[in-house]
Amino acid sequence: MNKKAPAGNHGRLEGCPLAAAFAAIGGKWKLTILYWLAHGELHFAGLQRRAAPISHKVLAEQLRELEAAGIVDRTPTGAVPAPVIYQLTTYGQTLLPIIESVRIWGEGHLRRSSALTRSDARGCSMPIGEGG
Repeated sequence: MNKKAPAGNHGRLEGCPLAAAFAAIGGKWKLTILYWLAHGELHFAGLQRRAAPISHKVLAEQLRELEAAGIVDRTPTGAVPAPVIYQLTTYGQTLLPIIESVRIWGEGHLRRSSALTRSDARGCSMPIGEGG
């Protein structure tokens, strides 16, 4: 049993591809975290700034779950309490087309609902693969 894996009764979901996908990348913050990691590796504090207003506790939980799923790598940079670098694994990079498709869909949804898009760096408006 993987101690990093989130607790819960996953037996009911066994064999359902959608349930497996949502278990791995579902939740309020995971796509946002993956979006920012798609632009390059980041320290915990950098991720927290970009994903604001996510709390320290929730970000740590989400990163642990993504790491347990093999989507994110956590690399300590020295002795504790040295900063830790997070980056997408090769497996995590397979999610990039999905994340970009969701971002594009979100842009259209914002236009459709007449919501204003953010113009600052936290607005997630930069396509994946552009800049960092």
